[in-house]
Amino acid sequence: MDLYSISSNALLTAFILYLLATFFFGGAIRQNKSERNKQTKTGTIGLVITIIGFVSQLVYFITRWVITGHAPVSNLFEFTTFLGMSMIFAFIIIYIYYKNAFLGVFALPLATIIIAYASMFSTDVVPLQASLQNYWLSIHVTTVALGQGILFISFVAGLMYLIRQIDQTKLSWRNVMLELVIYCIFLFIGFIAVTTIFNVLSYEATFEVERDGQLVIAEYHLPPIAAPKDSTLLSENVMKSWFEAPAWMHGDEAGRKLNTVIWSFFGGSLIYGLALLISRRRIGERLQPLLKGVKPDMLDEIMYRSVAIGFPVFTLGGLIFAAIWAQIAWGRFWGWDPKEVWALITWFFYAAFLHLRLSRGWHGEKSGWLAVIGFAIIMFNLIVVNLVLASLHSYA
Repeated sequence: MDLYSISSNALLTAFILYLLATFFFGGAIRQNKSERNKQTKTGTIGLVITIIGFVSQLVYFITRWVITGHAPVSNLFEFTTFLGMSMIFAFIIIYIYYKNAFLGVFALPLATIIIAYASMFSTDVVPLQASLQNYWLSIHVTTVALGQGILFISFVAGLMYLIRQIDQTKLSWRNVMLELVIYCIFLFIGFIAVTTIFNVLSYEATFEVERDGQLVIAEYHLPPIAAPKDSTLLSENVMKSWFEAPAWMHGDEAGRKLNTVIWSFFGGSLIYGLALLISRRRIGERLQPLLKGVKPDMLDEIMYRSVAIGFPVFTLGGLIFAAIWAQIAWGRFWGWDPKEVWALITWFFYAAFLHLRLSRGWHGEKSGWLAVIGFAIIMFNLIVVNLVLASLHSYA
């Protein structure tokens, strides 16, 4: 078996083991307090499986590093996979300290969704661009991902806190906003489901696009709802586009990226609607009884500690190391690139989180909302900035 196959199989094995571990954590929370020994044992099995999965993903990371000759964090597939691995690593540390199976039930599926999201992008090994051939790239990107992985735990704890504490028996703006957060998670699932279905069907639609007096080809692997600007459809027997991507979305791939986002909304909304039909109530309301055994103070503590650790790590990777690499690659520390702007917004937000927590006493629900919003900013940077906006980071 060649290294590429070993790498791919190791990642798939890790994905399966994370899903398996989730079931064990779920089994632990279903056992009564009188069965504490069984509960602890089941949770321990879940932790062991998670660690084995993490080691398997580490095998993927190392073997792909050997294949590419550099740290595998240079495109969306590699970065998002490493981000998922960082989330799992942060979860393992937190679980060992707090030993609460509820964290596994929420954190593992969400991290697994991120890894599944990564698999939707091209897994091909391609040479690095000249501007990326520097060890500061690996230092910058891995530190950013590690910081975001730790901040992910604050999001998980914040989401759990809000689901547990907000009154779900009556409709209010608080549980409407909470349900919106859950709906956004379903959009991720919708993206994965739709992309997987059309990949299995080998769907392809080809457009000819005029850019700067030259004709280029744009390939779609989802039915073209949004076509590229100033394009001509070349493929036959495929769906006609509904409209063209707006002119302000620059780049040959702008239309395809917008099309992907639209399909994610369609797929996610459909799956969310089916979940509502099955549960016959809001998803947050359905989840709330599961969290009655979790101490709110513990969740609040996890929120704070995760940000207190993740924020300085992100500061190193997202600002300091990023500025050093930008100077080496592009000859300037800062250039108001969309990716740089959103990294700065993320930094300011979590700085405000710590300030409000320490000086204004924003504990409990207020911290929960801040943790959720902060990670939403991170996801906006990962998804919208990468898939929709054109920037110097569009190589990813």
